Amino acid sequence: MSVKLTVSTWNINSVRLRIDQVERFLKERRPDILCLQETKCPNDKLPLKELQAFGYPFVVHMGQKGYNGVAILSRFPFTETSVMEMCGRPDARHITVTLGQAKAATGITIHNFYVPAGGDIPDPEVNEKFRHKLDFMAEMRSWGSKSKPTKGPAILVGDLNVAPLEHDVWSHKQLLDVVSHTPIETQLLEELRQEGGWTDAMRHLRPEPEKIYSWWSYRSPDWAAADKGRRLDHIWISDALKGSLRNIGVTRDTRGWERPSDHAPVTMELEL
Repeated sequence: MSVKLTVSTWNINSVRLRIDQVERFLKERRPDILCLQETKCPNDKLPLKELQAFGYPFVVHMGQKGYNGVAILSRFPFTETSVMEMCGRPDARHITVTLGQAKAATGITIHNFYVPAGGDIPDPEVNEKFRHKLDFMAEMRSWGSKSKPTKGPAILVGDLNVAPLEHDVWSHKQLLDVVSHTPIETQLLEELRQEGGWTDAMRHLRPEPEKIYSWWSYRSPDWAAADKGRRLDHIWISDALKGSLRNIGVTRDTRGWERPSDHAPVTMELEL
């Protein structure tokens, strides 16, 4: 008998500020797992009881005051949890869990990443933030090569802050020199994905030239009409789960909620 597993990823841009949006999304979509990025709070300030009351008793979080932060909410318990300090910085950009007592999903490992945005100038020689972003992705690439996280059933999610393909942005030509879609970033992301043995779940089911976005800038007063988006939020899967992939999509309407995050959730469904 097959079992469905749904996994969502969402850069929430402050979990305390947008706890109502989290509750609404969980009640409307009811994923089994929700991975959050940019929680923007230390561990002792996470609204743990509220999150658990939404029907997710198992919660892990790695946070810091005012910046970054990643969390995983689950209906299922974890057998293992761990974090990595990327680039030697304790800046709360990664957390991993392995699911336990989840029937067919038992043993699946989920990696939640929040890649640095990189600032505005796509030149590592003059922009330290961009250099950090490239170093972070290079370290992810090295981790994938050495640790081989895809040797078993594994999922990698997160705000990777790169729109790698031509139709992951509203205008490929106009954004080639804009951070998140520059050739050096897109090539590095695709190399670390391919070398690590990951499949881009979204593009596996919905290949180009379909335009798909998960982020729309706050600077656009009418974001929906302009639709100048980018696909910055990703779900990747290992070969062991590739045959189980059934559906994936972006919950675009969350971007129009009151005081929204500039990112929308991405949700994948597996049939195990």
